[in-house]
Amino acid sequence: MKDPIKMHQDLRGKIVITSKIELNEETLPIAYTPGVAKASDTIAKNKSEVNNLTGKWNTVPVVSDGSAVLGLGNIGPEAAMPVMEGKCAIFAQFAEINAVPICLDTQDTEEIIKTVKYLAPSFGGINLEDISAPRCFEIERRLTEELDIPVFHDDQHGTAIVVLAGLVNALKVVGKDTGVKIVISGAGAAGIAITNLLFEYGFSNICMCDSRGVISEDSTNGNGYKKEILEKSSASCPIGSCNLALKGADILIGVSKPGQFTADDIKKMNKNPIVFAMANPIPEIMPDEAKKGGAKIIATGRSDFPNQINNALVFPGLFRGLLDNEIRKVTPAIKLAVAKAIAEMVKNPTEEKIIPSIFEKDLVPTIANALKDFDKMGKRK
Repeated sequence: MKDPIKMHQDLRGKIVITSKIELNEETLPIAYTPGVAKASDTIAKNKSEVNNLTGKWNTVPVVSDGSAVLGLGNIGPEAAMPVMEGKCAIFAQFAEINAVPICLDTQDTEEIIKTVKYLAPSFGGINLEDISAPRCFEIERRLTEELDIPVFHDDQHGTAIVVLAGLVNALKVVGKDTGVKIVISGAGAAGIAITNLLFEYGFSNICMCDSRGVISEDSTNGNGYKKEILEKSSASCPIGSCNLALKGADILIGVSKPGQFTADDIKKMNKNPIVFAMANPIPEIMPDEAKKGGAKIIATGRSDFPNQINNALVFPGLFRGLLDNEIRKVTPAIKLAVAKAIAEMVKNPTEEKIIPSIFEKDLVPTIANALKDFDKMGKRK
C-alpha cells in the first residue's frame, strides 16, 4: 500500500470543483451576470425551481464535528477533514454526487443543528458523519423533523444497513433464522442503530454490552436509548462482562474496541457461530483467532480480509436513490429495503462471500432502484 501521508501530501486534497461548461464570451454572460439574474428571479418566485436550475438537487455536505472519527476518537474538525474528503471522493466516483466536506468547530448539539439548518438551502440532502453518541441521535432526529430534505447519519444507519445485509446472507450459509441469540458489543451510535434495525427486521433475542458490561436495568446510566433496547429485547442476558453473554449465542457483532474477545470466548457460542468484528483498524478479535474458536463466518471492517462490512457499500447508492426520487425522509422501511437489495446481490452466499464489494458496478444502481417504490416521505407507494 502506498504511504498514506505521501499520497495526501502529493494531492493536497482528494476532491476538486470543476465547471460543467467552458466559459467564454458567449457563455459567461449567461452563466453569470446578466443572464443568471433570470434564473435567480425564477427561483425567487418559486423556490422549488432551485432543483431545476441549480445543482442543489445533486449536492450533499458530509458534516462532522470531529468528535468520533474512525477509531481515533475526538480528534477535532481539522483532523476529520481527510476522512470527510475521502467520503466525498466516494460519493463522486461511485454515485456521481457532488459532495463537500463540512467540518464544524463546535460540539454543541444546538449549534450543530442550527448551522446545518442554515446551510440546508444549498443541498439536496445531509450526510452526518463521525459525531459522537448520544448527541448524534438528537442531531439527526431534530434535523430530520425540521428539514424538508433527507438527513442520514452514516455511522449509525449506514453501518446498520450493511450489517443486516451481511447477516441475512450469513444466516443462509449456517442454516439459522431470526430466532438466533445475538450479542452486540458496543452501545454507541452504530451499536444502537444496528440493534434497532435488527428489531425492525424481526430479531428479538439480543443482548447489548457497553464499556461496563452487559446492559441491564441497573447499568443504563440514564441513557434512554439503551433503556428502549432493553424494553424491546426478549433475551435473558447475564449480569457482568460481555464475554459472559456469549455463552449460547449464535452471533457476535462488535462495534467497540480492539482485542476484546479471544478464541476461548468464541468457543462458548453455539455451533457454527457468526462473528462480525468491526472495530477499525484492529477488530475485537482477529479472524485467525475467531477461527480457532470455531467461528463459521467472520466479517470485519477491513479490506484485507474476506467479508468487509463497510458503510461505504450503502451511502453512495442510498443518496443516489434519495436524490433521484426526491425522498425527504430516511425511514426504517427504506433501510430494510436497502439491506435486502444489498443482500440479494450475492446470489449464492458462502463463508467468505456474504456481501458484495464496493467495486461491483451494479451496487449503486441496485440500491437506488430499491427506493423507486417509496414516496417523498419515505413510505411505500
